[in-house]
Amino acid sequence: MSGTAAVALGVLAALGLQGVSTGAVAAEARTAAVAPAAPQARTGGTGTYTAGARADGPVRSEVHKLALTADGRRKATLSRRTTEPFGLLGVSWPDAGAAIKGTIEARTRSAETGAWSDWITLEPYAPGLDGVRPAERGSTEPVWVGRSNGAEVRVSDGASAGVLPAGLRLDMVDPDLDAGTSASGAGASGTSASGTAAAGSDVAGVEPAVFSAATGTSATGTSATGTSAAAREAAEIEPGPPSTVPQPPVVTRAEWGADESLDDEGPIYLEKGVIKAVFVHHTTDADYNCADSAAIVRAIHVYHVKTNGWRDLGYNFLVDKCGTIFEGRQGGIDQPVMGAHTYGFNSESTSVAIIGDYTNTAASSAALEATARVAAYKLGQYGGNPAGTTSLVAGATQTNYAGQAFVAGQSYTFNQISGHRDGFNTECPGAKLYPQLPAIRTLAAGPVQNLKVSSVGGGAFAVDAGYETPGPVSVNWSTSTPSSLISKFELLADGRPVATTAPAARTAATTLTVPGIHKLAVKAYHQSGATTTTAAVNVNVPAPKTFVPVTPQRVMDTRSGLGVPKAKVGAKGVVTLQVTGTAGVPATGVGAVVLNVTATAPTELSYVSVYPNGTTRTSASNLNVVEGLTVPNLVIVPVVNGKVDFYNNAGTVDLVADITGYFSTTGEGSTHVNLGPERVMDTRSGLGVPKAKVGAKGVVTLQVAGANGVPAENVTAVVLNVTATNVTDLTYVSVYPDGTTRTSASNLNVVEGQVAPNLVIVPVVNGKVSFYNNAGSLDLVADITGYFTSGGEGASHINLGPKRVMDTRSGLGVPKAKVGPAGVVTLQVAGVNGVPATGVTAVVLNVTATDPTALSYVSVYPDGTTRTSASNLNVVAGQTVPNLVIVPVVNGKVSFYNNAGSVDLVADITGYFRK
Repeated sequence: MSGTAAVALGVLAALGLQGVSTGAVAAEARTAAVAPAAPQARTGGTGTYTAGARADGPVRSEVHKLALTADGRRKATLSRRTTEPFGLLGVSWPDAGAAIKGTIEARTRSAETGAWSDWITLEPYAPGLDGVRPAERGSTEPVWVGRSNGAEVRVSDGASAGVLPAGLRLDMVDPDLDAGTSASGAGASGTSASGTAAAGSDVAGVEPAVFSAATGTSATGTSATGTSAAAREAAEIEPGPPSTVPQPPVVTRAEWGADESLDDEGPIYLEKGVIKAVFVHHTTDADYNCADSAAIVRAIHVYHVKTNGWRDLGYNFLVDKCGTIFEGRQGGIDQPVMGAHTYGFNSESTSVAIIGDYTNTAASSAALEATARVAAYKLGQYGGNPAGTTSLVAGATQTNYAGQAFVAGQSYTFNQISGHRDGFNTECPGAKLYPQLPAIRTLAAGPVQNLKVSSVGGGAFAVDAGYETPGPVSVNWSTSTPSSLISKFELLADGRPVATTAPAARTAATTLTVPGIHKLAVKAYHQSGATTTTAAVNVNVPAPKTFVPVTPQRVMDTRSGLGVPKAKVGAKGVVTLQVTGTAGVPATGVGAVVLNVTATAPTELSYVSVYPNGTTRTSASNLNVVEGLTVPNLVIVPVVNGKVDFYNNAGTVDLVADITGYFSTTGEGSTHVNLGPERVMDTRSGLGVPKAKVGAKGVVTLQVAGANGVPAENVTAVVLNVTATNVTDLTYVSVYPDGTTRTSASNLNVVEGQVAPNLVIVPVVNGKVSFYNNAGSLDLVADITGYFTSGGEGASHINLGPKRVMDTRSGLGVPKAKVGPAGVVTLQVAGVNGVPATGVTAVVLNVTATDPTALSYVSVYPDGTTRTSASNLNVVAGQTVPNLVIVPVVNGKVSFYNNAGSVDLVADITGYFRK
């Protein structure tokens, strides 16, 4: 490595960006020109880097200089005047060793508004900040004031007995050569609006030297490290050591428009070539637009070289409040470049300056994140630990801000990420930023902070203190650590990785195939290698369930107080029914129950949802009712805590529930076999039963076993879609096992002239089922969709949802459009919404037809098959009708047919059958 590293004592006490000037405020509204092509992708969050950075080379900034008028002893002034355009200012004098013990103040006029700022106090630099420099001048810190064209300065030596230094002048940096002349018409001659020439031989408007192509823009071969390949080769500079963490995006000197002709001495590298600490600084004003950040960096660079006489910009890196990182002192982003930032400790450290004043305001999260990334990268090159400590040898005898004394040549312990004040007597990096250093250390060192599981979904639903899923599950999480500091996440199932995601991801999914309780957690990998794992959540995969039929019987009636309190269910009201341990249902081992639910005497347009107790109700609904109408619907609902909940959305309604069976997790029940859909009974034509209406108190009996594809033996229950039509009176229909005593349970409730379907799962006794009509006369139609067998050849039931999977009104699952006459829409059910991609024989859907425009019927049938005459819903114009459907799955899809008019269709899934 070339370059001899001297023990540099340089320091930047606190670069000024002080005072809330109107020029700075106006800069917020200024639209800046775009930087060269490379940096446009790294805008820092609020806009382009700044005005002036050009594709054909650096921005050759100007320094306008105006002499102050002194009284020869204690006061010097610059009267209020129009000036050349500028954005940063400071006061300087020839003798670097001369001190001003009084006050130095300036104020500026905004080029946009013409308003003058408040007085800004300028703090003097100590001499020798960048080592021994023959051309060094005494000066104040520079102050960014935004686009300005007027200035006024006053200097007072206060109560001291000394005199002010000779040759005081105001230095104004215009970081944009193309900004044009001032309103007064002054040009490159350096004459101010008052007609007085600027003090000094190098008056405003002097052109810089020709830009060196060896250190030019990216077009000349600048590497990612900020130094061109040619320059690195000429200087025999090897690439810096690799870091344990990624290098963050950095706006290189070429990209922010550094005028490299100012820096003809070349960089100095640390003598031992090892960075042991990072010192954090601020530049003392938070009121700036991030679009001006590159201009601020250019202005500081020019001021340090042209005014202070330093070899280069003092800081190694600068960060703006939007999180954009800028390369500071030249020599290579990946190199241990000697900076001029922390007096006495430069020879073993690097620096990051956060642009802004953090005396009264804390630094932004974006700035802290960017600072952490730079610090972690630089320390990672040398085996450092951002959360650790190190030993630094003092290069000067001095005292820091806290009063700790340092003696040159002795070693002292520092945090590897320290503040400027830890090494020097300065308030920098500010009273509000200094307490944020621990946060920077944590961000840089890890682990990932505040990592927690926020929700579980993807087919899983909350049960007790955990979740239940038929297999598919997604886990969502949150963290306060920015993604840029994270390497990856892993989803763990029972301690083993089952999915890996990118740093920005906050969700991962998997499918659990083994029944039982699984522990899911998220493991985060910080870029430092530190890991964090969330607390595990319990996710249960229940064993497949088999069906156990029970004699249909009433288990809930809000009119009489059966099962629940005697009272209508009000708007947003919920009633909870205990289903296990009653009505032939065992106390344990029950995964779901089959209920025929009826809503009666509703007072308003509403819907009813039936869902597992203790879970969050979804948008799925089971019944849609209108005032005065009685509506039944079959429900297969998972059981949690032995209970199910019933929700009414609006008005008041009475609810009735009749149980026809349950799904057991113990394996003693029957499995499901698809069949049809096929019409097996029609009293209008004499199909399956005599051709005749069923009269009042009339019963017809249908042979189901040994007919229509149903086996003669081992059939425990059949699944029928039963429709009542040609109704002459208010009545109800009950479907029950042949040879048994009919209970009060009902399946359909109809009024004169109504056509009403409902799904029925009815136990089979003697191979038959019976149909009872209470009043008047009606025709009955039955379509079979499957049966349950004790032979073991069928499929088991898996709970899922309830969850909305299709809605033609919104385009969910199918195109957004009503289904027209003879129209068909096809829904993908396998491999989505928690349903496995393979092995699914049938799905359980609650299908709702709404906003029909004509008398019609809807059929739900397996995709790719010929639709039969069977129907599932019968609708009339303006009516909303729901019905449960157990439909076979072919090609992973099911189809929905509408016969006449147009209608919107909605489908909610409640489970599926799988072999």
